[in-house]
Amino acid sequence: MTRLIYLLILYNMETKKELTTKQQDFLDNLIACGGDARQAAEVAGYAPGSYTSVVKALKSEILDLTEGVLAVNAPKAAMKLIQVMDSDEPIPQANMRLQAAQTLLDRVGIGKKERLDVKVETPSGLFILPAKAPTIIEDAEYEETYE
Repeated sequence: MTRLIYLLILYNMETKKELTTKQQDFLDNLIACGGDARQAAEVAGYAPGSYTSVVKALKSEILDLTEGVLAVNAPKAAMKLIQVMDSDEPIPQANMRLQAAQTLLDRVGIGKKERLDVKVETPSGLFILPAKAPTIIEDAEYEETYE
């Protein structure tokens, strides 16, 4: 992925908090390291083995970054679907490529959508009755029986 595209993804991320320089370096390096959080943390200057705490602290930013990466690659996936569909020549591993493109498009919300068609037919209409007035019984006798 080109550096410009990556910078656009970072710019459009919905950052909810101020990041330290190290945290920002970690996010910058996460893409450059191919998604390897351990390597990105070490390049950013974190102590070896501390990447899990960095990932926990930056979980929402990492998810935003991941969402951006998928969104940037969605057009490529769409073009791959069309290329495989229009090709007259055999494409090596076409099924795997189609499946990968389909999965990516599904994850960004462009894939196959399921529709649910519900029809309800009722033989009679719906009647709304007024509230009942309270019934007051005066001068009544009451007797308790025990069995």
